[in-house]
Amino acid sequence: MKRNKGLEIVYEDSDLIVVNKPGGLLTMATDRGDDVTAYSVLTDYVRRKSPRSRIFIVHRLDRDTSGLLIFAKNPETKHALQDYWNEAVRERIYVALTEGAPDPPEGICVSWLKDNPKSFKVSSCPYDNGGRKAVTHYRQIGAFGDYALVEFELETGRKNQIRVHAAQMGHPIAGDRKYGAATSPIRRLALHARSIVFTHPWTGETLSFDTGIPGEFRLRQCRQER
Repeated sequence: MKRNKGLEIVYEDSDLIVVNKPGGLLTMATDRGDDVTAYSVLTDYVRRKSPRSRIFIVHRLDRDTSGLLIFAKNPETKHALQDYWNEAVRERIYVALTEGAPDPPEGICVSWLKDNPKSFKVSSCPYDNGGRKAVTHYRQIGAFGDYALVEFELETGRKNQIRVHAAQMGHPIAGDRKYGAATSPIRRLALHARSIVFTHPWTGETLSFDTGIPGEFRLRQCRQER
């Protein structure tokens, strides 16, 4: 597995690249003109092999969310994945540390989400208010003192969906002060895109990747910051 400035390449072929993005690295540049992003790192990587090579963003993760991302090497692959995303992607599972344990420990969150440009937050409503329907399955898989280790499986993929639904349950993701977290035991947002299973758009092969649970999420040696 190759590493480029903390970005780990876990799979590569002639059409796409799958990477494990570290927390703190943007997927792509913002209006502020951030220099180093997953996109820029991979662009440099492919151009070292061929100066005319390009990279295309298929989907994104928040800056502080770590985990698996798919990039395309040509526009045809990008559109094939994006246009048939729901059919191509069979599974997406995240893991997070939440403040406190969800009750019940397993269930489904359903709400309608709206982006608020004034607060820069996403609001959640239990009924259809014109927002985008969001469905998240969750399951507690462990506990560390005041924190729970929770798996989240996305049925839909909306902006900040897991973060909003965790806060809605009364158990925000640790480190997520934007959505009400009071602590930051690993000094960043404790959310990781652990696994993804999808169908290769050209070969039809099922590709499955799982990073496992990040070691820093196992809090035996983490200092709590309040």
